[in-house]
Amino acid sequence: MQERLLIVFPHPDDEAFGAAGVITLARQKETPVTYACITLGEMGRNMGRPLFANRETLPKIRKKELQDLAEVLDIQDLRMMGLRDKTLEFLDIEDFADRLESIIQEVKPTHIITHYPGFAVHPDHNATGAATLHAVKRMPKEERPIVWCHAFSHDRIEHIGNPDVVIDVSSVKAKKIEALKAHRSQTEAMFDGVEVDALLSNPQLERMLLREEFWTYKWDD
Repeated sequence: MQERLLIVFPHPDDEAFGAAGVITLARQKETPVTYACITLGEMGRNMGRPLFANRETLPKIRKKELQDLAEVLDIQDLRMMGLRDKTLEFLDIEDFADRLESIIQEVKPTHIITHYPGFAVHPDHNATGAATLHAVKRMPKEERPIVWCHAFSHDRIEHIGNPDVVIDVSSVKAKKIEALKAHRSQTEAMFDGVEVDALLSNPQLERMLLREEFWTYKWDD
């Protein structure tokens, strides 16, 4: 069976930090990738450095950055879901899951990457992960795709153990950096006058650029 990858993250740039390497490796194998980006990140605090956005223009800018990202990573199926940034935790989970289930039924992914609820720091991250898992749990067990969850809270290892999926993305680090730079309004300060070697000297950034870690979600039914 051909693999098909579905990415479900709430904000433009979540994919660049968390899964750009995996996406690149998948596209190198011609694996179809669908990216469902839930919001445009219009409530983001960063407006570029130096400033080139404001609260009114930021949604259009981040939409264009997301489209640029899709071109960088060769994502041919980009779904911009259009929900409101910083409100996802307040949505009815059934309604949220309905939206995602329709994409899952259409795309029929073999693998889904989303956030691990409770261990992804931002309320929008946690809500997106929870709704994605809720949508998949509705499916018969034998039909469920494999779900890889991205977690980065400080207490993640303590509560959910070590990641069981660790992917070496060092061979595509240049593409991952290009993906991060596509989200200029959010990442320009990170790269301002900094050489890649200097980024790799920071253990946290080195970990992010050279490998991507996930937890395969274990169902309890």
